[in-house]
Parts: sequence; structure tokens; C-alpha cells
Amino acid sequence: QVQLAESGGGLVQAGGSLRLSCVGSGRPLNNYNMAWFRQAPGKEREFAAAIHWSAGSTYYDDSVKGRFTISRDNAKNTVYLQMNTVKPEDTAVYYCAADSSQYVNLTPSFYNVWGRGTQVTVSA
Repeated sequence: QVQLAESGGGLVQAGGSLRLSCVGSGRPLNNYNMAWFRQAPGKEREFAAAIHWSAGSTYYDDSVKGRFTISRDNAKNTVYLQMNTVKPEDTAVYYCAADSSQYVNLTPSFYNVWGRGTQVTVSA
């Protein structure tokens, strides 16, 4: 079973940038579709971005489209989320997730492997 570990979170001012990393261990990530979800206090976990196992297709929630970029380096067994022009409403715990389905899913219930999350806090 693959295991995931996120890093790169922290405190950033609005308009700034952060890059989150998700490193896989135990099995190669190149057979998994990967996604970033986020969960703000008192809210449900929501989809942010996803990338097909081949890295040929990417998907974004409208709230992050044009500001966030998901990418993967299968040689390093790592997935990234580049966050630019961040806003206070981006404040959340960000989770990396893996899914072995043929197609990319945008719903948390399809993902059966999760990291522990990394906190991102954006100050106004």
C-alpha cells in the first residue's frame, strides 16, 4: 500500500505563493491519479486539483483555477501544488490523495489513500 506525506504548508500573506509537496512511499505513484483536497475549519473536505497518472490531464476547482498548478514528477514519486496569488479563503489543511481508478475523480470518497495533511494559513 502506498503512503503519502505532505509538506510545504505554512503562514503566507495574501498575494504570496507556496509550493506543497506530496511524497509517496511503499509503491510508485505512477499508477495513481493524484489529487489535492482541502478542509477549512467547520467545513467539509473539498476538491482543489487533480492530475491523471500519465500527467496528461489536470483538473481544478473554479476557486483555484488560474492560481494553483498541480504537477507530478514520477521519477521522484512526488506530486506538487504550486499556489500563487493566495487568498485568505485558501486557508485550510491541504491533503494529498491517491486513486487507482482509470479516470480522475473529483470526489473524496473515490480516494482510498490519504496523507495526514499540511496546514496553509493565509493572512490578510
